Amino acid sequence: MARLMYSSKINKIRSFALILIFGGILLMYGGILSRGIDWLVLIFFILGVLMIVLSCMVYVWIGTLSLKAIPIVCPNCEKPTKMLGRVDACMHCKQTLTLDKNLEGKEFDEKYNTRKYRRELKEEQKNTSE
Repeated sequence: MARLMYSSKINKIRSFALILIFGGILLMYGGILSRGIDWLVLIFFILGVLMIVLSCMVYVWIGTLSLKAIPIVCPNCEKPTKMLGRVDACMHCKQTLTLDKNLEGKEFDEKYNTRKYRRELKEEQKNTSE
């Protein structure tokens, strides 16, 4: 049975921004290849520039999120990493991480970071305390 590999949320967002940069560059190359049709060149270049600007905005956003992330030392590889949310994965060895005592020992699921799950958990705790 293949073991699922999780990746850090910060690395996922950085990868998305990098894909946007390469996509924008490829679109602009497409504009160069379509030199004969002026309006098509313009569309390719505008879309390429927009993708690169969007990737810059994503990099700024993930940079601010990274500053707010909790720095920890991975218990598996003992390297420093950052954690976003209740569950995350190590940036280096992909070890699943949590700081929530209630989630220790449970199967890793990214739904633990969603607002819907937290609302359901609060309602469940409220109903059990009554």
